[in-house]
Amino acid sequence: MRALALASTVGLSVIAFTMLAGADEGRDGDERALSQNDRNINAHARNAVAEGRQIFRFDTFGSEAFFGDALQLHKAIAGAKNGGVGPGVSPKTALAVGLKVDVDALPNQLKAQLKAGKVNLDDPATTLALLKLNAVLGLTGRFDSSGRITSLGTQCALCHSRVDDSFAPGIGKRLDGWANRDLNVGLIVSLAPNLKPFTDLLQVDEATVKKVLTSWGPGCYDAWLDKDGKAFAPGGKRACTLIPPAFGLAGVNLHTWTGSGSVPYWNAYVAVTQQHGSGVFFDLRLGGTRDSEAQYPVAARSGSFNVRGTPDLVTSKLGALHFYQLAIPAPTPPKGSFNTAAAARGKEVFNGRAQCSTCHVPPLFTEPGHNLHTPAEIGVDSFQADRSPTHMYRTSPLAGLWTHQTGGFYHDGRFATLAAVIDHYDNTLRLGLTSQEKSELVEYLKSL
Repeated sequence: MRALALASTVGLSVIAFTMLAGADEGRDGDERALSQNDRNINAHARNAVAEGRQIFRFDTFGSEAFFGDALQLHKAIAGAKNGGVGPGVSPKTALAVGLKVDVDALPNQLKAQLKAGKVNLDDPATTLALLKLNAVLGLTGRFDSSGRITSLGTQCALCHSRVDDSFAPGIGKRLDGWANRDLNVGLIVSLAPNLKPFTDLLQVDEATVKKVLTSWGPGCYDAWLDKDGKAFAPGGKRACTLIPPAFGLAGVNLHTWTGSGSVPYWNAYVAVTQQHGSGVFFDLRLGGTRDSEAQYPVAARSGSFNVRGTPDLVTSKLGALHFYQLAIPAPTPPKGSFNTAAAARGKEVFNGRAQCSTCHVPPLFTEPGHNLHTPAEIGVDSFQADRSPTHMYRTSPLAGLWTHQTGGFYHDGRFATLAAVIDHYDNTLRLGLTSQEKSELVEYLKSL
């Protein structure tokens, strides 16, 4: 009898567990069990991610009018032999300046030829062929009926995507949101046959424009130059900032190194004033008042603080683009890329003696709320902060830190290694960390 009772109890428990599991599956897995409103939300989320991905990867926002019609950058890429000017840009050169190729956009026959070494990577015509396939991340070529390139546009993916190098260095599957720290934006733009849009805007000669652009180097870009005209930092140092990642931003308040605005603010700022797409961007902090005009004389002169491009090819896309970016998780570090035991001890240091978690609050690894600090608080100069309307620096999220170590750390790469960052805070905050604690803290940061 006891055995029968036990069997019955076990049986009822199994049935109850199955019913509960089924109920959970019905709530979360079976859309038919959801209310119409919940189904609408799910459909909206799926559509927004798909639309945002398309915008992030392929939408130029009409930037061809600037990079193609004005700068004529496409002619420099094509070269004289292909209807352009100069020697042209070969695939080898393109990869050397940090451009990436989407392997999924390549036909199987071309991939086989590449593997066999039967493709001329020294010929700019091959670069044009890759552009025709829409295989170059962040660049879209426009071609006429005869196959001649006539213009060029840019996308978000140019600076904020990489590839996994699964086919060859610089060629692989897309990694949206990863900072392209190999990309030498300034050098690429300096090749444009017509730099008059820059010389007119900044009121300097072409040689000066090229000097500024080529000073940036790989992975660095100056998004304030066209607002304040400050081409170099004190001491003649470059004035650009490192390209940040665009992943792991869900829950994070302010975006970019100096927190000038949220993610959609920055998307509008870049699409309209940096990519020079056709759209609307408005921020009176950058012009229109006596104080803002003093801080941003170039923006005040050009009117780039209040742009009303027609047609508006940007505003309607900001929602889906924002949604997609928030959906991109920070990538987990590769297995074996850090010492697990040391990282576990480093976590205790992070949350304890090092006081890192005071500002880099887990799991966001930035402050919930207004995540900004004065330069004095973090022990650095105010040059870049003072170029922003905030005059402050943002507490940067740390998840996925392992993906963007190239080029150094902080907004300008002033610290070459994580160990140097830790030494800076140890000295600034007088923490008195031991060598072992510092080493373990590095391993923890690599594990995020």
